[in-house]
Amino acid sequence: MQPIIIIGSGMAGYTLAREFRKLNTEQALVMICADDAVNYAKPTLSNALVGKKAPEQIGLGDAEKMSTQLNMRIEKETWVKNIDAEKHELTLEKDGQTSTQAYSKLILAVGANPIRLAIAGDGSDDIHVVNSLIDYRAFRETLEHCTTGECGNKRVVILGAGLIGCEFANDLQNTGHQVTVIDLAPQPLGRLLPQHVAQAFKENLEESGINFVLGTTVEKVSKTERGYIVSLASGQSLVADVVLSAIGLQPNIALAKTAEINTSRGVITNTLLETNQADIFAIGDCAEVNGTLLPYVMPIMQQARALAKTLSGQTTTVHYPAMPVAVKTPAAPLTVLPAPIGVEVTWENEEFDDGMLSKATDADGTLRGFVLLGATAGKQRLSLTKLVPDLIPASV
Repeated sequence: MQPIIIIGSGMAGYTLAREFRKLNTEQALVMICADDAVNYAKPTLSNALVGKKAPEQIGLGDAEKMSTQLNMRIEKETWVKNIDAEKHELTLEKDGQTSTQAYSKLILAVGANPIRLAIAGDGSDDIHVVNSLIDYRAFRETLEHCTTGECGNKRVVILGAGLIGCEFANDLQNTGHQVTVIDLAPQPLGRLLPQHVAQAFKENLEESGINFVLGTTVEKVSKTERGYIVSLASGQSLVADVVLSAIGLQPNIALAKTAEINTSRGVITNTLLETNQADIFAIGDCAEVNGTLLPYVMPIMQQARALAKTLSGQTTTVHYPAMPVAVKTPAAPLTVLPAPIGVEVTWENEEFDDGMLSKATDADGTLRGFVLLGATAGKQRLSLTKLVPDLIPASV
C-alpha cells in the first residue's frame, strides 16, 4: 500500500500526523515540505519577545527528531510541483532534480501566504513579513541589529491593525520598541470588533505607548542612511528602523489548482475535509470547510482529530463548537467569538471598570458571538461560550 502523504510542515500537518499516530502506528506516513520542517507553534511568534524566547528556543523539534518521534519520513526542502489526482502521484523537485511519489491518501496542509501590498520605493524589498519561524529569525536579526544603536531608537512601523499586527505591536512596545501601526480601516481589528469595542481596545493600546495611524495606507518606503522613510497616502511621513507587514493571509490554493481541486477563498472541502478529488483532503489555514475559513488554532485541532479518525478507517466529520479567539494583547486583554458571516446580529453592551462585554444576538435572541475586553469581562468566557450554537454540529 502506498503511503499517506501530508504536504506541509506547519501546525496543521504536524498535529494531523500526531493524531493519526495515536490511532495507527504502522501505516506508512510521509511529510513533504519546502522548508526545513522544524516543528513549532506559530502563535508563539507574536509574543516571543515578552517571553524572552530567542528564535532558536521556539522550535520544538527539527525534521530528524520529528521523523523519529512520529515514525514518519520527512522530505524537507522539497517542492511539490504537480498533483496527478487520477494516478495518485506527485511530481517533486529537490536540489534541481525531479522525481515522482505515489500516494494512497493526500492531505493538503499548505497554509496561507502573507498578502503583500504593492509599495513603491527602494526600501520596499526590506519590509518584513512573519509567517514562519524562518521569517521570524530574519525579523529578529534586524531588531537585534537595532539594539546596537546603529538604527537609532528602534522605531518599528507595522502595516496592518488586524489580530497579528496588534499582537506584534503589543509585544514590541513592551520590549523597548517604539511602535506605530498603520491601517486603511478606521479602527483596529475592524473585521472582528464592533466600533465601540474597537475604540476602547485602541485606547488601551495607546496608553501602553502604541501609536495608531488609521484611515490611510503606505505608498512608499525609502531607504535613508539610518533606516527608512515611510510615506503615507495621507501625506504624512514616518521614520522607521524596521517595517513589518501584517495585513493578512491568503490561503495557498495554487497547488490544489494543478489537480483541478475546487477552490474559492481556500481549498473547498466538505465536513469530512474531502476535496472534490478522490482521496485528497485539506486541513488548516488553506482549508475552506463547508464555506468557512477559520485560520485559528482550535479549528486546526478539531480538523486534525476528525481527519485522523477518517484516515484510520473511522469516517468522522469535523465538529466546530463555539471557539473563541484569545488575542495576545496583555495591554488590552481581549477574547473574540465572531458571529457567523451572513447572520444579522444586534450588539448589546455591558461596561466594567476595566473593560466591557458585548454580545451579538440574532433575531431569535440566540447568542451568536461576543467580545470580552478586560480581565473582568474575560471571566465570562466559558459561560458565554456554552450558550453559542455549534458552527458545525457534531455528527450523530
